[in-house]
Amino acid sequence: MSAIDDLPFDAVQAGVVLVIVALVYLFSPFYVSPAGFTFIFLEVGVLFLLYALILIGLNLQFGHTGLVNFGPVAFFAVGGYTAAMLTAVDPFKAVGLALPWPVGLVAAVLVAVALGALLGFSTLRLRDDFLAIVTLAVAEIIHGLIITFRDVTGGSVGLGNVPRPIAAPVGGGGGAELFATVLVLGALCVLAYGVFHRLSTAPYGRVLRAIRADEQVAATLGKRVFRYKLVVFVYGAAIAGLAGALLVFYNGAASAGFFTIDVTVIVWVGMLIGGAGNDRGVLAGLAIIMGFQLTTRFLNDVLPFITQDQFASVRLMLVGLLLMLIIKYRPEGLWGNARELGVES
Repeated sequence: MSAIDDLPFDAVQAGVVLVIVALVYLFSPFYVSPAGFTFIFLEVGVLFLLYALILIGLNLQFGHTGLVNFGPVAFFAVGGYTAAMLTAVDPFKAVGLALPWPVGLVAAVLVAVALGALLGFSTLRLRDDFLAIVTLAVAEIIHGLIITFRDVTGGSVGLGNVPRPIAAPVGGGGGAELFATVLVLGALCVLAYGVFHRLSTAPYGRVLRAIRADEQVAATLGKRVFRYKLVVFVYGAAIAGLAGALLVFYNGAASAGFFTIDVTVIVWVGMLIGGAGNDRGVLAGLAIIMGFQLTTRFLNDVLPFITQDQFASVRLMLVGLLLMLIIKYRPEGLWGNARELGVES
């Protein structure tokens, strides 16, 4: 099999589409200069890589095991605020212990793991629909606690003075710092992808897919279904907590606005567009949805009769429309396996 056959999509077709998009963008009224676009592209690239970390864990949970987790942003937020509170130096009306950033990074993962273990132990025996409701509710509870306990988290103002270990040592200007950040986060994503892909393709992954297909049959074959599901749930929580810590270290601050339900929507839409269970496909799906956000973020400048809040709602509606079309005409996603997922195109 050739290298081209191993690609999750036709590279030639993708290249043609990219050229057409670039030409349309170049002659459109919301064109941005190359330097400005590069800076914006790198910023979106950082977010893509952080969301990709969450998606890698979520795909193992849902795509390979069938766990409907609608609350990955809860672990994202817990990891972010744990890292921020442990490492921030004299934040305004919030807790800041000024500890070294590696301590905050490790603690963020451990606290997310603890929350994942607690939530998984108490909910993974529920049916898929109940699990979805509980995880979504936990995400909203976490967000509400962040807003409510202002003396601890800074509330809606946020928590500042967090160290920036990736960008700060570079000292080469905003563009150089962003590029260095993308390289570091990209390396972490490649490592995480490699580990989780190895899990999904090993005999361990075959057990997970058997649980997704029919957990009663897997249990009959002697597999400890609940233990597998709990471990997978904790894996996803850990990598989401890591992503949250990296986000606050990148921004130098933590804010409730970083950890809204929009994060859950983006990663889920990306996974469903790409095809749940396809490790490369879900990342391509995330690139599609975030590319859509990138190319439409300037449209508000040429539509002055629409306010920013209204424009944000319109963009979200378009995302929902795209998802509806995918579910209607290709429910397994662009690169998903309909037979494995048990859906009909």
